[in-house]
Amino acid sequence: MGNQFKTLVLLATLSGLLIAISYWVIGGSTGLIIGIGLAAVTNLFSWYQSDKIALAVYRAQPVTEAQAPGLYRMVKKLSDRANIPIPGVYIVPGQTANAFATGRDPEHAAVAVTEGILQILPEDELEGVIAHELTHIINRDTLTQAVAATVAGAISFLAQMVSYSLWFGGGSRDDDRGGNPLGVLLTVLLAPVAATIIQLAISRTREFSADAGAARLTGNPRALARALQRLELTAKQLPLDGNPAFEPLLIINPISGQFLGNLFSSHPATDARVEQLLKLERELATTSY
Repeated sequence: MGNQFKTLVLLATLSGLLIAISYWVIGGSTGLIIGIGLAAVTNLFSWYQSDKIALAVYRAQPVTEAQAPGLYRMVKKLSDRANIPIPGVYIVPGQTANAFATGRDPEHAAVAVTEGILQILPEDELEGVIAHELTHIINRDTLTQAVAATVAGAISFLAQMVSYSLWFGGGSRDDDRGGNPLGVLLTVLLAPVAATIIQLAISRTREFSADAGAARLTGNPRALARALQRLELTAKQLPLDGNPAFEPLLIINPISGQFLGNLFSSHPATDARVEQLLKLERELATTSY
């Protein structure tokens, strides 16, 4: 519940930032209305189109049970155990080892894995990865992350437009009709950074929740812990190319480190995730007796 509340607060803050920026830049009630409109449009767009965009970005191809029987059976078994519809099953071409889920709800969802991950993970570890992605679907994280990415993108786009206007003749604004000059400056300098930090904080929060959900779904937290360690090593050597806005969807992102690196990482440090999974393993062992 704590992670869900934190996510809600962060997402509300992100949308509020978009509305506030419009108010500062444009000024008055007009800016406020435009900001609310932008927030509504970007959220609606994310609701209906995010899954298609993410699958296209990574060139994911749908597969049937006949084409990938082992993978399909695993997704079906875990979906039945979680009591959700079987999502679309996709394979991403290439040797990179990674996976992601997308879709606005369990009835409109997809799970995608790379060819590389199918080659390097044993069955129990792959099961942990699939369970992690299904937990994202169950928790509606796929929609949350898509909305966060789209709103953050709208904020960055608005800031870029303001920057262009300042460079190309926007310096002689009428203060009575235009926006707050301080707001304009803060928009250009700070808004994209703030939006990115909030978006990535949302992603990190949801990863811990998905790890815990996967551990409970499979009953094998250690298998997912091993998978994360293995995937981090391979992802550093061969990262999955795509739009950075969709990196929060991936199960592993090798761009994580110390100090400010964690602030700008879409995922928690793998060591921290493994530690939480092993702690959960001990808790599950205790409650089983």
